[in-house]
Amino acid sequence: MKLKFDKYQGTGNDFIIIDNRNTHFDKNNIELIQQLCDRKFGIGSDGLILIENHAEWDFNMVFFNPDGSQSFCGNGSRCAMAFAKELGLISDFAKFNSTDGYHEASVNSNGLVKLKMHNVSNIEVSDTHHYMDTGSPHYNSFEKNIDNIDVIARGREIRYNQRFKEIGTNVNFIEQLSLAIKVRTYERGVENETLSCGTGVTACALSTALVNEIPSGEIKVNTKGGDLSVSFTQTDTGFEDIWLIGPTKFVFKGEIEVR
Repeated sequence: MKLKFDKYQGTGNDFIIIDNRNTHFDKNNIELIQQLCDRKFGIGSDGLILIENHAEWDFNMVFFNPDGSQSFCGNGSRCAMAFAKELGLISDFAKFNSTDGYHEASVNSNGLVKLKMHNVSNIEVSDTHHYMDTGSPHYNSFEKNIDNIDVIARGREIRYNQRFKEIGTNVNFIEQLSLAIKVRTYERGVENETLSCGTGVTACALSTALVNEIPSGEIKVNTKGGDLSVSFTQTDTGFEDIWLIGPTKFVFKGEIEVR
């Protein structure tokens, strides 16, 4: 069978996106998902996205990590918006369902997507790290010079420690700059450093707001794949009105023979 796909990227976080409104793709075929995401033996990506019909909202987004596990993905959701617009499913605004439930977002003609995230509470704050769930779990550590960090080694050490080895966690390293923050991320499910992580960028911006006592506003975030921003309002219990903002780009489309 020939499988049609599109490839999109959001600040270097790249995804295979498939129009699955006819439900032809077997979501239980984890081996196929792993193969398609493999950068040497498949198409190669940081994840695979299926766009499906939804009874109530504009579409349903199903996201798979390269290892076949499922989670919410911020940059993947932004790319899904751009793809849905290209399909003609939406115009400039959409309500859609994802792994963690309902989201809304807007996309302009240049591919800039503003994605509303869920409210965040129950933030763990210690002298060594912050830990929170922004759709996926994130362990945040502030550092002096993240360019000199071995992100893979340190990320794996935390991700596979006694506390997190069963459920996993993403690990972010944050460096505060004069007008922005710089972030590097080790992603669970990819089990490697990625050029950008949307839920990670969101978590890092919220950690920065906590540390610097910023009640509301927008924080610019530099990643290896490009720049994003996160707007928010701080509350007594956490954060609300959180928006992840950044570019998306169509890369190419193709067909691949699958069995």
